[in-house]
Amino acid sequence: MKTLNTFVTVDLKQKIFRNHNPSEFEDLAFEVFRYQFQHCPIYSDYTKALNREKPSSLSEIPFLPISFFKSYKIHSSSKEGIDAVFKSSGTGGTRSRHYIQDLSIYEKSFVLAFQQYIGPPEKFVILGLLPNYIAQGDSSLVYMVSHLMRLSQSNCSQFILENTQEIPSLVAAARKEGRQALLFGVSYSLLDLIDMKIDLSGCKVIETGGMKGRRKELSKAKMHEFLVKELNITELYSEYGMTELLSQAYCKDDLVFSTPPWMKVLYRDQSDPLTIIDGETSSGINIIDLANINSCSFIATDDLGMKRNNGFEIIGRIENSDIRGCNLLVD
Repeated sequence: MKTLNTFVTVDLKQKIFRNHNPSEFEDLAFEVFRYQFQHCPIYSDYTKALNREKPSSLSEIPFLPISFFKSYKIHSSSKEGIDAVFKSSGTGGTRSRHYIQDLSIYEKSFVLAFQQYIGPPEKFVILGLLPNYIAQGDSSLVYMVSHLMRLSQSNCSQFILENTQEIPSLVAAARKEGRQALLFGVSYSLLDLIDMKIDLSGCKVIETGGMKGRRKELSKAKMHEFLVKELNITELYSEYGMTELLSQAYCKDDLVFSTPPWMKVLYRDQSDPLTIIDGETSSGINIIDLANINSCSFIATDDLGMKRNNGFEIIGRIENSDIRGCNLLVD
């Protein structure tokens, strides 16, 4: 016989991907908070340490520092079993771990967002230029791109490893199928293509993942300008995602990221990380990701950003990224 808690989980899962108005989103966020406060011991301890067990607004809900995923098992569930464990790229040393109770939630999240911002997967031949993610294994990004490749139902969809010179011929093969080639590429690997004089004319490109210590960091605007000019890219997007989140935001020419309806960005004061501000100046990025129902939906990232129109812009990383407040948690 199912317990009440299991019914709660099923009910929340069904609610996540609805088109929420602001009031409905807030109500559901509070419902998720109460569930995770009850079922995630680390988040519960952190919330109690901050004395915020009963928040009255979204700005009062505690946002868990993302670094906790490196040190603790962040898992909220009323039942046993793990479908997968995704690990971060580990460029900063210890790899974060995200314990996935239900892969179907992740799949629904990234497919719906991809359809909303990019298009139906079957419209494309999907290529993946993600060498470091494949080499290290257990990557949520590789899982996402692999799944989208299967949905594309094209024999030409594939990961590019050593055969980067074949990319133009794969773009041409996509055209013969009556499709457009779409390339997911980690930033430094896309810049490597410039040295190889690869022409990506006619290929839609989604840049993601950053430099991973392989190249000098560039502003996203400068990098996009460089890639478009040197690789002849006509459509260049960015994807904002991470191991610790099961949802992604996308942007195109204006570099302003948009989030799907079950994901929301808040902004925190750099000098007082527990205070939510309007985001009109450089701010820490907090994310509510309702798809994280079985881990923690309230994450304080290590990214700096600003509010832009109806979206947000990423402007850099926080130096010495451990967010003040982490030491409040005592084993």
